Amino acid sequence: MRSNVGGEEDQGNPRNADARAQTEESDGQGRRILINLPQGQKYKSNEISTAKYNLFTFIPKFLFEQFRRYANIFFLCIGLLQQIPGVSPTGKYVTIVPLFVILTITAVKEMVEDIKRHKADSKVNHTKVKVLTSTGEWIHKKWMEVCVGDILNIENSSFFPADLILLASSEPQGMCYIETANLDGETNLKIRSGLVCTSELTDPKNLARLTGQVEAEQPNRSLYEFAGNIVLSGEQAVPVSATQLLLRGARLRNTNWVHGLVVYTGHESKLLMNSTKAPLKRSTVDIVTNYQIIFLFVILVCLSLISAIGNLVKGNNGEDHEFYIKADSNLNNGFGWQFITFFILYNNLIPISLQVTLEIVKFIQAYYMNWDEAMHYIDPEMGVDSYALARTSNLNEELGQIKYVFSDKTGTLTRNVMEYKKCSVAGVMYDPEREFGKQLGHKDLVENLKQGTNSPEMISDFLTLLTVCHTVIPEQGEDGVTRYNAASPDEKALVEGAEKYDYRFVARRPESVTIKTCAGKMETYQVLNVIEFTSTRKRMSIVVKTPSGEIKLYIKGADSVILERLGQNREQREHYDTTLNHLEEFAKCGLRTLCLGVATIPLAQYEEWNRRWVVASTAINDREEQIDEVATSLETNLTLIGATAIEDKLQDQVPETIEKLLEANIHVWMLTGDKQETAINIAKSCRLHRDNSDLFIINSRSPEEAREEIQEQLKELKKDGLVGKSNDITLVTDGKSLNYTLLPDMRKDFIDLCTSCRAVVCCRVSPIQKADMVELVKEHTGAITLSIGDGANDVAMIQKAAVGVGISGNEGLQAANSADFAIAQFRFLSRLLFVHGAWNYSRISKVILYSFYKNITLYIIELWFAIYNYWSGQVIYERWTIGMYNLFFTSAPPVALGLFDRTCTAATREEYPSLYHSTQKSEFFNHREFWKWIANSIVHSVLLFWLPQMAMYFGVSWESGQTDGYLVLGNTVYTLVVVTTCLKAGIEMDAWTWFSHGSIWGSIALWFLFLVIYSHIWPSAKFVASNMAGMSEILLSSPVFWFCLLLVPTVTLLADVAFRAIKTTVFTTETDKIRIAEVMNKEVAVYVEGGRRPISETSRLLRNVRKRFRKNKQRQEEQATMEMDVRHGYAFSQEEAGAVSQGEYIRRYDTTRPRIQQVPQMAPKVPPRKPKVHEV
Repeated sequence: MRSNVGGEEDQGNPRNADARAQTEESDGQGRRILINLPQGQKYKSNEISTAKYNLFTFIPKFLFEQFRRYANIFFLCIGLLQQIPGVSPTGKYVTIVPLFVILTITAVKEMVEDIKRHKADSKVNHTKVKVLTSTGEWIHKKWMEVCVGDILNIENSSFFPADLILLASSEPQGMCYIETANLDGETNLKIRSGLVCTSELTDPKNLARLTGQVEAEQPNRSLYEFAGNIVLSGEQAVPVSATQLLLRGARLRNTNWVHGLVVYTGHESKLLMNSTKAPLKRSTVDIVTNYQIIFLFVILVCLSLISAIGNLVKGNNGEDHEFYIKADSNLNNGFGWQFITFFILYNNLIPISLQVTLEIVKFIQAYYMNWDEAMHYIDPEMGVDSYALARTSNLNEELGQIKYVFSDKTGTLTRNVMEYKKCSVAGVMYDPEREFGKQLGHKDLVENLKQGTNSPEMISDFLTLLTVCHTVIPEQGEDGVTRYNAASPDEKALVEGAEKYDYRFVARRPESVTIKTCAGKMETYQVLNVIEFTSTRKRMSIVVKTPSGEIKLYIKGADSVILERLGQNREQREHYDTTLNHLEEFAKCGLRTLCLGVATIPLAQYEEWNRRWVVASTAINDREEQIDEVATSLETNLTLIGATAIEDKLQDQVPETIEKLLEANIHVWMLTGDKQETAINIAKSCRLHRDNSDLFIINSRSPEEAREEIQEQLKELKKDGLVGKSNDITLVTDGKSLNYTLLPDMRKDFIDLCTSCRAVVCCRVSPIQKADMVELVKEHTGAITLSIGDGANDVAMIQKAAVGVGISGNEGLQAANSADFAIAQFRFLSRLLFVHGAWNYSRISKVILYSFYKNITLYIIELWFAIYNYWSGQVIYERWTIGMYNLFFTSAPPVALGLFDRTCTAATREEYPSLYHSTQKSEFFNHREFWKWIANSIVHSVLLFWLPQMAMYFGVSWESGQTDGYLVLGNTVYTLVVVTTCLKAGIEMDAWTWFSHGSIWGSIALWFLFLVIYSHIWPSAKFVASNMAGMSEILLSSPVFWFCLLLVPTVTLLADVAFRAIKTTVFTTETDKIRIAEVMNKEVAVYVEGGRRPISETSRLLRNVRKRFRKNKQRQEEQATMEMDVRHGYAFSQEEAGAVSQGEYIRRYDTTRPRIQQVPQMAPKVPPRKPKVHEV
């Protein structure tokens, strides 16, 4: 086992000289990594963390987070002011202790949530990997223990724990397949190839004897670029590029094992450098509450000034008040001190209990989501059993206000599984699931071939093309089953599709392929040339010599390029129109289509063409252009065979979920690293883009071109008044164009164009570009955004959005670990938003507004009482009952509102997404609603004080000779406030449960029970309640008290009841109608006003807008071709310009020979002692 830090140093050891040289040159632009030697410097650990806190940062970060809330700063100041002797009328500890308790509870909640993140990180960090020892044996080490310079053995289907340089593999010449969906969202596998100088080092003993060094560039975030050299002892430097680089987050596929040298670890790996630090997010409701607390603070200051001025005026009006206010030379009687006294007296206008209530409510709401069986996903085949998980409870209410959803494609919307579904051959569709027209299955095609009906020669060419024209490698498993390895999932699906017709791809040799026909006959085709697929060519061709000696060209690709190369003979174009109709039918089903053709080439023509092909392939200048020109000359005079349809399988209920999101007026944007054709195809299949929607495509090659395209589009939209509206348009752009459109001078126009479209699809985008798009929308619209993804490449956008949702249940859970919420399937997003989000938002809104209401109602009465106590600062209530108000007597109603209140059932909200509009528009919590509740509380406080005050105006006496005093009035008012505020909570409730009843009637009963007990504590407990002795008998025996108890709450709440009744019956909202229908067990559907909103009456103008800016003829042709491909469903995934060309790749394999099946030798479980430097 090697260490990054050397121990003792032997000056005479040449290896140590290498280490010294490494240290000396480490300050340069690159890094030098010694092979099988201790490193001369320490690199970053491979341990990663997605948590918000650690042991050292918890306290400062937590305090910063908490004191970003103005309420906490306010209460801290009040608590400190109360420590000044002789100033506080309410005691020293009534604020500072509750604040400490609140912060403690919040800290515990944050710790619990962050511990979950640490556990998830620990699971990743403790994953085991095989590391080579100096003795040539493999030992298991944790990912977090992997160091730069280690040589790892990665087995099939495993993720790479760090960035590695590929040394050797089980495949010929050090090749391997990798899946990069976690990095760039691409579905096709990519090929990486080791260097010639290391590809034969398959034996660990030989690998352990390898010495030398690797020169690599400094860590950077570029996923697709790498520059370095490997210098083996006694040999020249060999360049290393991205072709040999295996990135953390990628996965080994279809390869038994690889050996790799670690170059970047942990947060220096390219994947993590594309991530951002876990942000401290705040909900919009929390931010608005902060501003509302500022308003209340201003009101508090004004009330304190008014009261202090009143005190000053009364004190200087020449009257003697000593009979009422006892003189005390120790009191601080100055204006400033009086201001502080009143400031402390009125401080409860800002409810300290609000923070505790919100933390309790949000914490339990989070568990509602965690326990929701409707979001419980079980997949026995994959071994998945996953519930939804709220990783933070601070953003519960944000889920109810989402305006934009940014979604990844691969793994989020799709399963990354391609399946061959149907085909059209010689004008006949073979589709066992066809609903309209003649239904023919796969067996019918085989029968037609055997019986010689429906163009048997063309059927034969079709099946031969499926099994010959590809770069798939067959592999015989230990169980005797043939499995196919392919860089292209489409090609793999086609070869597997051929098996439905009993045509099998059997073997590949460097110069030939062997297939088995449905008749059981083995046929070998000599591969003469492979003309590679590129996104520009949109086609792939293979020239073969058939068993009969004919030379044939088989070609597959986009219909736009195949159809224009057909010959003019009737036989060659016989099925043209029928095939086009079938292509459109396939595309409407959201399937990926390819058009197929064949041409027979005379020997003389082929020989002449092949000479030109060799010249073009070896050209020094303009090689690509020459190859394309020569290839095009052969790919002509084709005969149309037909078309294939492949399904890129979607996750369950994705189309239905996206339809619901759009119906809820949520804009859905797809951000993917995959190809444009694939992205558009998936947008169609998941109903993000509809057939009758207009398609705007921006593929800019320069800033000027990007600016022209955007401005021309906007000009036409502005002319028709469509900017900013949800028009039935899908905008498609790519990562290269985003490099220009996100420039400062174009950002505003670009976002105006995007927000004028119903859907946006961004393809070929990097993780940082995904985050930039999210930030762009947040900056320019102020809307609440949500990002959802499953891969490590989605972490940046998940963290940038207001709410991040990760897909769990898959391997590679970095997205879920970095998200605020985790769900197992995209379809659960609708329930998360429409049910939990809407409920959470309306509940939290009521909790906050009600908390303000109940506190202002009670404590503003101190102001009215100050008018009668000469502005002395005397408290009308008994001191301890003030603290009990929020702690016991009004604490349950807001909790009931926050946990059990709801307007509609979950089933109704899921079925009718238009109900989401009200919460999305923040109708329940805004400044208007805030001031309505404040005004309501002030009116209630006036009635609750002056009605009992007038009732006792002439005094009340009892038979015992007891007369009323300020505490009799105070406790009467206090009782009325408790009853009124509890009943007010009942009026605001839309759903009554047992807890709702208990919270209201139980709180009222608790006050009376407390009053009776508290009135009899003194003198048994002499430190409290000395002025409350016998108070319960005094109140309960007074007819005036009972008269007020019946009259005052009724009068106070009469206007509220009337307002609620009028609002529900006269100004009935859609939600009110549905709630009433549910209560009365009526059909809900008739009350739904929304549904999907009409797009725009100017759809005719949209068709005029469509691409009028295409002035350049070449661009017009490109656009027309692209729209044709989209209409016909063309899509094909294949790595371009990869480590190994497609032609070279297939010629490296001879599947008839045994492959390397070496099992790496494992060391004993006890690892050897770490050698010192001089021992190595």
